[in-house]
Amino acid sequence: MKQLNNRFFAFLLIVLMAFFLGGTSALAEEETAGEYLDDSIITAKVKKAIFDEPGLKSGEIKVETFKGVVQLSGFVSSQNDIDRAVEVAREVEGVKSVKNSIEIKGQ
Repeated sequence: MKQLNNRFFAFLLIVLMAFFLGGTSALAEEETAGEYLDDSIITAKVKKAIFDEPGLKSGEIKVETFKGVVQLSGFVSSQNDIDRAVEVAREVEGVKSVKNSIEIKGQ
């Protein structure tokens, strides 16, 4: 019985690893584990750069990265904040381009 449980657990683990590391999505292009890791690092660097930027509230800006393309979204107080967030993101090493979906609060 114990051997059966171990085999089932091993099978389940393999299926989950295949899903998370090599699974495909009908909605997006495939991304390798290395690309996913690179994107995670870029996202962290962009978030830190925004956090370190005086005047920008990092909690208002969401950052996502896919294959080096950074997507910014959220709500800020002014167009100047949007422009500065995009500029800061573009300056981060590894960023290929920046897509801006940030909006001004109340508009």
